[in-house]
Amino acid sequence: MSKRNSQEAKRAARERLRIEREKQAKKERTRRQLLVALSVVGVLAVVAGIGIFVAKLNSQDASDDGMSVTTAGAKAEKTVDVYEDLRCPACASFEQAMGEPLQKGAEEGKYKLRVHLGAIIDGNMGGSGSRNAARALGAAKAVSVEAFADYKAKLYSAKWHPDEQEDKFADNDYLLKVSDTVPELKDNKAFEKAVKGKKYTKWAKDMIASFNGADVQSTPTVRIDGEQVQPQDVPAKLKELGVDLKSGKDEKK
Repeated sequence: MSKRNSQEAKRAARERLRIEREKQAKKERTRRQLLVALSVVGVLAVVAGIGIFVAKLNSQDASDDGMSVTTAGAKAEKTVDVYEDLRCPACASFEQAMGEPLQKGAEEGKYKLRVHLGAIIDGNMGGSGSRNAARALGAAKAVSVEAFADYKAKLYSAKWHPDEQEDKFADNDYLLKVSDTVPELKDNKAFEKAVKGKKYTKWAKDMIASFNGADVQSTPTVRIDGEQVQPQDVPAKLKELGVDLKSGKDEKK
């Protein structure tokens, strides 16, 4: 082979090597770009997942943690949660003293007032009054939130609230007798049918299950923005929130 041909062969070999190296370099760049793209997609997916999870949590919080009844102040920034048992005598005393000003402050937009109902006494003493009265309140809520709040106040009133050992709330006729003192519920056939039937049994069951998951040790339990407040300290806390405490008399009518 001549010297010239030898040089041409070397140049051709170098050119092939250069082209091959460029191909490999291009493949490596493509691989790295793909890995980066996949990493970005993965991060975005995680962020999106977190966003959806947080949104769900916020949505649950906005809709009363799953199961409670907001009786007033739905758009307020602060939240007052009241955990009660309808057979509980301490709850009755608390409602007779503080139920009206609590509701009034919520209606004035000072805070969101959420009611949670449990059945601790049914479990400890036997009977079904706590669950049955909660079911009746579910039927009242279907009429209106105002009917719910008014009926709850009557059930806790000095006139109608029984001794905890007397399971009167297990008797639908007794519950209807009390409901006759609430204008929206009096002679309300749909409400009466719901109380006598089982329409709101699941609603009450879910409400009580939510109560049980809230780590409540006794009733009444009051929490303001998640911080527990002793019942005797509630008047002072309400005054701090700007509530005028002028009500709280026992219901005698």
